[in-house]
Amino acid sequence: MEVIFHEKQEGSLCAQHCLNNLLQGEYFSPVELSSIAMQLDEQERMRMAEGGMTSAEYRTFMQQPSGNMDDSGFFSIQVISDALRVWGLELILFNSPEYQILGIDPINERAFICNYKEHWFTVRKLGKQWFNLNSLLTGPELISDTYLALFLAQLQQEGYSIFVVKGDLPDCEADQILQMIRVHQIQRPRLIGEDAALRDQSSQSSVPGVEGPQSYDESPMLDEDEENLQRALALSRQQIDMEDEEADLRRAIRLSMQGGPRSEYTETSPPSVPHTSGSCKEESLSQEELRQRRQMYFEKQQQIKHEPCSDGNCATTDSGHAEADSGMSEEDMLRAAMNMSLDTGGTKSED
Repeated sequence: MEVIFHEKQEGSLCAQHCLNNLLQGEYFSPVELSSIAMQLDEQERMRMAEGGMTSAEYRTFMQQPSGNMDDSGFFSIQVISDALRVWGLELILFNSPEYQILGIDPINERAFICNYKEHWFTVRKLGKQWFNLNSLLTGPELISDTYLALFLAQLQQEGYSIFVVKGDLPDCEADQILQMIRVHQIQRPRLIGEDAALRDQSSQSSVPGVEGPQSYDESPMLDEDEENLQRALALSRQQIDMEDEEADLRRAIRLSMQGGPRSEYTETSPPSVPHTSGSCKEESLSQEELRQRRQMYFEKQQQIKHEPCSDGNCATTDSGHAEADSGMSEEDMLRAAMNMSLDTGGTKSED
């Protein structure tokens, strides 16, 4: 679409944009159109003066502003028609009964000029396709052949005046290129006002401190520092629980070796520590009974050492026991004490 000349709206110069988009080039400026408008005003003044410069009609005409242009940049259909006459082009009212009687298909025409409420724009055929060259759009709008008649009928229904451009339009690059290829438009152009509003909205949302349209998530998101703190607290609680279990186990072993009553353990331990069936039996044993059972256990071990053996491995076994008794580690002593304390049933049956 870059090859198509499309002059966008500036002020109220829609008549200038309409002519330049029709001719596909910067052929007219506001100064040139103003010159044509002043010539038309002078011609009208001279016609009114024929009836007498002292007549009421002439004085009324002179007091009225120009009907061909105004300070905003608006130009009348007479100015546009005179400007096109230089190029050998003529305007015919499309809505007129005379043209409708001819029954000409709009597709067979070359261009249309449309006007509504002092706004002018061009619809022109370039190559083999039609384009809406409205200066209020951000770019040319492609119109299909099947949609052209409906588009013009819709404009008529909305109150537009439509003029058919008759004559040979000047050659242009866009027409030559589009004679060989067809273009496809993925996204239709927007109005300039809508496009500017969207750009302002997007720029406000990107400026720091300016709130734009935001989408809010229903689920709250934690900050990264807060997530790290939660994980650290969870690991800390887990480590404390493990340390409490190890402390409870050490206290149980120490009390078992000392032979203290079970009630002492249950008072110092947290209520969450479960009691086994073996520990319940130990609650009924006194310190003296525990000492006697240990004594019996060691005597029994001594008897096993002095029993005659039937094979040659006895000496090795005895020496191994001696080394174990003399070099028993603290861990082995704890294990032996635990086995001795729990070996209550077997010792009682031997007694």
